[in-house]
Amino acid sequence: MNSGQSIFSQVMDVMPLKTFHRCVERYQGNFGVKHFDCLQQFRVMAFAQLTYRESLRDTVICLRSQSSKLYQMGIRSKVSKSTLADANEVRDWRIYADFAHHLIRVARKLYEKDHLAIDIDQTVYALDSTTIDLCLSVFPWAHFRKTKAAVKLHTLIDLKGNIPTFIHISDGKLHDVNILDELPIEAGSIYVMDRGYVDFERLYRITRSQAFFVTRAKSTFSFDRVYSHPIDKSTGLICDQTIKLKVPATAKKYPDKLRRIKYRDPETGKVLIFLTNNFELPAMIIAVLYKQRWQVELFFKWIKQNLRIKTFYGTSENAVKTQIWIAVSVYLMVAIIKKRLKIEAKLSTILQILSVTIFEKTEIYQLLTFYDHRNKIDETSNQLNLF
Repeated sequence: MNSGQSIFSQVMDVMPLKTFHRCVERYQGNFGVKHFDCLQQFRVMAFAQLTYRESLRDTVICLRSQSSKLYQMGIRSKVSKSTLADANEVRDWRIYADFAHHLIRVARKLYEKDHLAIDIDQTVYALDSTTIDLCLSVFPWAHFRKTKAAVKLHTLIDLKGNIPTFIHISDGKLHDVNILDELPIEAGSIYVMDRGYVDFERLYRITRSQAFFVTRAKSTFSFDRVYSHPIDKSTGLICDQTIKLKVPATAKKYPDKLRRIKYRDPETGKVLIFLTNNFELPAMIIAVLYKQRWQVELFFKWIKQNLRIKTFYGTSENAVKTQIWIAVSVYLMVAIIKKRLKIEAKLSTILQILSVTIFEKTEIYQLLTFYDHRNKIDETSNQLNLF
């Protein structure tokens, strides 16, 4: 990254342009476009994310105030609110979704050697969703309840580095369990999810794919005990059982044996019952794995705090999905920079620094390493720490 470039240009240098142009060509994103192409649309929307702009008007005014610097930033055309709004409305959101998935693969390779909180060889994923509330009168396509609209962000994250590996955007009505039909299953991996995903026919698909799941049992769960395994009750374990489903219709959907672990959390005193198809890992490891699921909750809180995905610049489904996928791409690009440059600062700290130095011409590594990220202000910060 060259010190002669602006900070924004150095961040954009992370983009693999050949891949981006292939994504654009796949959906003919630049068909009939003379000036403001998809790459410039991406850069303007990325600028809005990095500088915390609240609207398209806010974004355009900020860019126009620095018009002499835009060409070197890769924004070669005059940016107007109507042109940017039209691009977000019309250009296929799948361009940016495909590009984000490429960045996911790049980021995962960089973070694959990071350590989990527990020492196991398998890849561990956490699956959950978050709801983003919308106004029904403005977003009628995202009908959720009688007087409410919403979109859901269904996300699978790799717990090594908290990198999202699968994202699906739906309206608020889609039940979480249906995402298991879309989920790519990797043999040998462990999928941790809450009891909203308990559907034995779908869980059996994970078992048939030679992967593992860890989830919680529903209160209506009915089973027959086959065998009880020895446990150390001083650890909080209450029982570790091999079971079979009791109800014939349910047993037909999942004919194999399951493992049922009952555990009392020493911190809260709450009794939790876990279900898994993994019979090899110790019972306490299963309990700790489920606790790691909360990393995906922290991920949702983090992106809502640090990215512009709660206030949308457009009202159509295409505009909303375009904004979300570009926001995810920005998150991944900054995560890639952090790992490649071996920056110790938290990702939220890096974004804050970038937001106020975006037009400066200094070397980004120098900028981020000269900042003392271990000062007292940072140590007492309430920002969530994902990295």
